[in-house]
Amino acid sequence: MKGIWSLAVMVLITAALCGAVFLLGRITLAGWLLAACVFCAFAVVRLRMSGAGRMPRLAAYLALLAVLAVVYRLCVPPLRAVSAVEGKNPTATGVITVAQGDLTGVYTADGGVEVYTGIPYAKPPVGELRWREPQAPEPWEGVRVCDHFAPMSMQTRNSTIFDSLTSLSVYHMFRPQIVGNSLEPMSEDSLYLNIWKPSGTQEKLPVMVYVHGGSLTGGQPSWSEYNGESLARRGIIVVNFAYRLGVFGYLATEQLAAESPNGTTGNYGLLDQIAALRWVHENIAAFGGDPEQVTICGESAGASSVNALCVSPLTEGLFRRAIAESSGIVAKQPYHTFRSREAALSMGRSILEEFGAQSMDDLRKLPPEKLLQTKYTNSAMTIDGYAITEQPYLTYQKGENHEETLLQGYNVHEADLFMLFDKVTAENYIETLRHVLGAQAESAAALYPPREVDPAYHYIVERGGDAKGSADEVYSAAWFSYSHYCWARLMGAQGRPVWEYRFTKDNGGLGSCHGGELPYAFGCLDRHAWLYDDADRALSEVMQSYWANFVKYGDPNAEGLPVWETTADGTMLLELGSEVVPSVDPYLKLYGLLDAYQDSVIAE
Repeated sequence: MKGIWSLAVMVLITAALCGAVFLLGRITLAGWLLAACVFCAFAVVRLRMSGAGRMPRLAAYLALLAVLAVVYRLCVPPLRAVSAVEGKNPTATGVITVAQGDLTGVYTADGGVEVYTGIPYAKPPVGELRWREPQAPEPWEGVRVCDHFAPMSMQTRNSTIFDSLTSLSVYHMFRPQIVGNSLEPMSEDSLYLNIWKPSGTQEKLPVMVYVHGGSLTGGQPSWSEYNGESLARRGIIVVNFAYRLGVFGYLATEQLAAESPNGTTGNYGLLDQIAALRWVHENIAAFGGDPEQVTICGESAGASSVNALCVSPLTEGLFRRAIAESSGIVAKQPYHTFRSREAALSMGRSILEEFGAQSMDDLRKLPPEKLLQTKYTNSAMTIDGYAITEQPYLTYQKGENHEETLLQGYNVHEADLFMLFDKVTAENYIETLRHVLGAQAESAAALYPPREVDPAYHYIVERGGDAKGSADEVYSAAWFSYSHYCWARLMGAQGRPVWEYRFTKDNGGLGSCHGGELPYAFGCLDRHAWLYDDADRALSEVMQSYWANFVKYGDPNAEGLPVWETTADGTMLLELGSEVVPSVDPYLKLYGLLDAYQDSVIAE
């Protein structure tokens, strides 16, 4: 009897651990059924081995683990395209005719919004078209059914268990399930866009074109937190799209520049974005949109991309307004998502050497999965003389940027998630700040004395330190909010209106970390309803109204909303938090130190 109880305890503990791994790995139902059979078979075998020695019993247990590992490998979630709308068998829309042919989309369950996904805006950038400027899409025969998102662009995919743990511990979105698990497909053939519009015949609706973030190395347009359905219900058309990422989108080499009729290299992802804007300009009227009333919008690397689109000579006339959330590239020496041409070409030479390639043809012959293994991070745009012709701030000083008005802002805890694995103590605090402030680090440390991380923003993997909280704050300002301060001043000098916000709302999800404002602005809180309360939903209503009004009129204000004043110098903000109230940017003294550091870098 004692042996039976011992066996039962061992099986239960192993089953519990196996269940946790299977849930985090999102294993299919078949895997669970097979695992149950394996456990039953093991129990029978072990009972029959009751008189066997220790080594045979250990061998049987190891065999159990080995078979379970095989089951795990065999039953990983399948690849499945993401549906345009929730629910089974959605109703198809009528036929829309664009330059390339006829297409249909689907209605949301209540019929209030039409959704069209997977519309090609360029030829697949594969084979000979890898690392070339995007080409016009090919026409198609018949009616194209646009009811699923196209594959996301090539990017490093983490293990399913790692993604689930991140979703559980950081985003708090993970919900275990046994039935219906799947993974989103990924492909070089990813240059497709998606459209949400109010149902029925529409004319001259304003349009918002959204550029997703992800450090220019990851991200996908199907993500729930910027689904366009809710904003479309407010009388605008929302468009988003995929673009080339990482080594596929931002590799720069002298050979590629020589191949190009425009001498461009290093900005293929940005050129994709421009191609998407051109497609919208030429075709959005077929969906009831106004090509003369386009607002570009982006978050994180998407906001940096919006900034680049504003200065590119290739985008003149393709949009009027801009929304930028949590990034920009108008500091004299941008901290991220932008690099010098020399740095870009140097990395390109290193990548050629890494793969033993003598020519671009050699690299083009490599499978995309192989290229993803590069140890070099291609996460920055560059001055190519074509899409971007000079340091962006210089274009603003000349008044040659394209946005007439700007809505922009940042979140309080922008840098926290990026610095989780850094330990910052009083001993290494100043040296840590020196990376973003140089000789101004001591002065910044005096402004922000060492303090620990806010307990509400402490994660399981947070390394901490008695100066980590203050380091997070300084880095949040340097990496993110400073770019908006610079942008506001440049626009103010031109007399162009700027509305700036500071997002401070705590919640059950990301809070006011990087990206935390997205589900509020897009009205997607109820996609993860357990993370938010009525106060969050009230704030989301206000933010959606601001964003939609700006897209419609170039001004976020309207009757019934708290007044949002413009800022000409980046000083006054609107706090979006438990209250929606005007406030003074708290980092003005730090910005002065960042200005001094930036000037010293340029002078070198």
